Amino acid sequence: MPRTPVSTGGAPAAIGPYSQATRAGDTVFLSGQIALHPDSGELAEGGIRAQARRAFANLEAVCAAAGGSLDDVVRVGLYLTDLGEFSEVNAVMAEVFAEPYPARSTIGVAALPRGAVFEVDAVMVLR
Repeated sequence: MPRTPVSTGGAPAAIGPYSQATRAGDTVFLSGQIALHPDSGELAEGGIRAQARRAFANLEAVCAAAGGSLDDVVRVGLYLTDLGEFSEVNAVMAEVFAEPYPARSTIGVAALPRGAVFEVDAVMVLR
């Protein structure tokens, strides 16, 4: 099955040898998004909620570029440098996703690129 890269200026450009997302058939694998503003490349300020909102907005932009939306996301992976802030991220997830919610994993990590405290990746299935 061919792989088709997906990219958009509505999310930060890839900072390495990868695509913002890759489509294979009806499945889109979305690379991790941190809270970089797509225009400035600066990290969102204001704590984990602000970073989570920006990262999900970046993810949403890549979903749209692939022909879908957050409603088509079937799985998300969350990466936090402080699992004590999980409830904050959970609250943001409730703002950006509607039921039925996607499957999810949450992983505590020692560090993330550019000093971010939150990262999200996802899998989306187009209808």
